[in-house]
Amino acid sequence: MEDRINLLDLDRKVMIRFFADLGEKPFRATQVLKWIHQAGVSDLDQMTNLSKDLRAKLQDIACIKPPEIKQEQISKDGTRKWLLEIDGRNSVETVFIPEEGRGTLCVSSQVGCPLDCKFCSTGKQGFNKNLSVGEIIGQVRFANQQLGWNIEGRQPVTNVVMMGMGEPMLNFENVVAAMDLMMDDFAYGLSRRRVTLSTSGIVPAIDQLRQESPVSLAISLHAPNDEIRNEIMSINKTYPLEKLLAACRRYTDVERSHNHITFEYVMLDGINDSEANAHELARRLQDIPSKINLIPFNPFPGSDFKCSSRRAIDRFKTILIESGLVTVTRKTRGDDIDAACGQLVGEVVAKAERYRNLKSEQISGKGSQGEAA
Repeated sequence: MEDRINLLDLDRKVMIRFFADLGEKPFRATQVLKWIHQAGVSDLDQMTNLSKDLRAKLQDIACIKPPEIKQEQISKDGTRKWLLEIDGRNSVETVFIPEEGRGTLCVSSQVGCPLDCKFCSTGKQGFNKNLSVGEIIGQVRFANQQLGWNIEGRQPVTNVVMMGMGEPMLNFENVVAAMDLMMDDFAYGLSRRRVTLSTSGIVPAIDQLRQESPVSLAISLHAPNDEIRNEIMSINKTYPLEKLLAACRRYTDVERSHNHITFEYVMLDGINDSEANAHELARRLQDIPSKINLIPFNPFPGSDFKCSSRRAIDRFKTILIESGLVTVTRKTRGDDIDAACGQLVGEVVAKAERYRNLKSEQISGKGSQGEAA
């Protein structure tokens, strides 16, 4: 199967070219997209509006290989976290957050992450690989199927945020193609305002995204100045705040009709949560159409940070609102399961490593006894 084309990797433009190379009409692409993404079919023989000859031809050259569930955690508040195996060697996390009238899916773009942000569990694991288009969109497909998508009306996933494991902008082409499928009427049909890409601030890619995709943009900001941001986010040394915020202003120009950018700000006790920090942040963002999302820090094993107090978060929020900035505090969800992004993968990897070390010690011990004998 490894040498076959995984049809999950093809957005509509690529799917049309794929069928053109087979001598087929463009409408075959839309038929197959609907079978894969809306009907959830993985068996090519079930695509009954394709001729038997075409189905036989596809069987020889193509397959539908989605991620497979490895573990599930369900919180008392309804949040679900899935560990999905993508290639037999690597796994990623996908999180579904149900709310009144909407269901948000947090999707991963990489296995691990090359950007070692100090407050992030995923970054502590290092970087393994970029996800393919199919491995990204496969998370959306899996969640809808798992939650009982009814193509006549019920679609559990109403919003997608590229905020899972990895930096989406460092896997630009695959992420954009996957988001195109999320918004494609023959796949998931989500509004561009319901698909959000979150980046730590890869400035050239922000400008490229502005040209190529109409999705909403979120910035992992987390600091009001370069001094603090340099300490907790090394990417700031390459793209400091002045350059990053200039790119944000370009992204919200009138021609693009983007209403605002969401700025994510994790609240770290004694690091970035003072009243002076709040006033400085307000000045920084005053001329950018924005919404600020204050995020209580989720501790994870090995972290040196603590979450800001409720009083500090509330005061920070009040200062921003009084400065005219739309500000909300994110609800803490799934805190009775492995809440921090990457934590479930980290635990599974750690267990596997302990098992391998144990087996190695056992083998080594047997070898020593044999030599002694």
